[in-house]
Amino acid sequence: MALLSLYLLIGALLLLLSIVSSKLSTRFGIPVLLVFLGIGMIVGSDGLNWIYFDNYPLAQSLGIIALIYILFSGGLDTRWTKIRPIIKPGIALSTIGVLVSALIVGGFASWLVGFSLLEGVLLGAIVSSTDAAAVFSVLRSKALGFKYRLKELMEFESGTNDPMAIFLAIGVIRLLTMPDFGWGALTLLFFQQMILGAAGGYLFGKAMTWSINRINLEYDGLYPVLTLAFVPLAYATIDLLGGSGFLGVYIAGLVLGNANFIHQRSLVNFFDGLGWLMQITMFLTLGLLVFPSQVWAIAGTGLLVALVLILLARPVSVFVALLFSRFKPRSKLMVSWTGLRGAVPIIMATFPLGAGLEHAELIFSIVFFVVVTSVLVQGPFIPAIARWLHVDSPILPKTRFPIEFEPSVDTKSALKEIVIENGDPVIGKQVVELEFPDDALIVIINREGSFLVPRGTTELKAQDKLLVLAHKNQVSEIKRLLKQ
Repeated sequence: MALLSLYLLIGALLLLLSIVSSKLSTRFGIPVLLVFLGIGMIVGSDGLNWIYFDNYPLAQSLGIIALIYILFSGGLDTRWTKIRPIIKPGIALSTIGVLVSALIVGGFASWLVGFSLLEGVLLGAIVSSTDAAAVFSVLRSKALGFKYRLKELMEFESGTNDPMAIFLAIGVIRLLTMPDFGWGALTLLFFQQMILGAAGGYLFGKAMTWSINRINLEYDGLYPVLTLAFVPLAYATIDLLGGSGFLGVYIAGLVLGNANFIHQRSLVNFFDGLGWLMQITMFLTLGLLVFPSQVWAIAGTGLLVALVLILLARPVSVFVALLFSRFKPRSKLMVSWTGLRGAVPIIMATFPLGAGLEHAELIFSIVFFVVVTSVLVQGPFIPAIARWLHVDSPILPKTRFPIEFEPSVDTKSALKEIVIENGDPVIGKQVVELEFPDDALIVIINREGSFLVPRGTTELKAQDKLLVLAHKNQVSEIKRLLKQ
């Protein structure tokens, strides 16, 4: 019992320390996940030596479990209406872009380190996956966003290039370890994985939606548990059938997130928190797994690979993948620079170790160095480059109203925030003078940080933030009434 309490104490303290340390991201613009990784390294065997951990198979298993929930959460929070215009360039980035990047890095690594070409491509495939969360944690600290649907493009790419990078890494490992497995088999495996993954994810997303809406559980707290169980069920089923389980859980989250289902807000919030827990746990684990003394031994090699990835492979892959898209060169340059690496490459770096490849430990060390270098070199300059390329857009702070609206499945109404800007003609008018539709209502007003429930005689002022309850089809009409 005492040993269990000690483990629980250490785990809780590490988790709390990680959360508190995340404030560094806001203050200094450091990607928050890098903070979690640093804490793991500090308390690990090459640091304070509080925890000794070198179990690569366990880390790989934990990484896969964490990744399926992270991908599902990402899909659940993605709006189809926003990503629909960038589906084609997004898929091109996550397939052609990954392949081109892997080939360029692989060719350079095989020349520099003495790897075989396949081993080099394996390294390139592992570091080809991007992490949008690292990018947006930097942007949030500077209250910046992107124009021209770049945010949606990066989010979609980071959600879909993980399955492609994982497939490519596993495929190359098979080529290295299975003499009878050739390029033809790899090509067939690609189509099998992607088709079964996408189809299986769609079906599981529909099944989740139907189950949540029809099962009518007695306790509301069981709905997150129900969905929680569906995610590994989807992954395992699709994987056992020969599809990409990672693509499947992302698609399942995307389908569910864009459907009408009960307890939608609470489920989205639950999986958002779970996604963060998985990322913190994974980065702490990977930090413990890394021996900094081994990483520093290959610092020169790792730095050269990282620079080739950042300055050559990523830009070339982006421009090739987006060759026939409508994105302008400055947008492509921005996408090139924001290809930060995250937890997925480090998780994938455990695959060669599990397969017993000759240079597995060297690959792991190089991947870790590349990920850290990518975050440290690219991350801090993202806001400045966005401004230089004129693709930046200010982010308005989201108001947290002291009220929530949980619609039923067939509810057509929604709560929308509308800001009264300086110069709007409704300034000075009373609520009763507004020609709102009969079934629309201003529920609450945020005025300079204070909330008030409006009466008919309440006058509207500049910078008032109105929380309006209305039919979804009436929102544009109400905005027109307030702005004309």
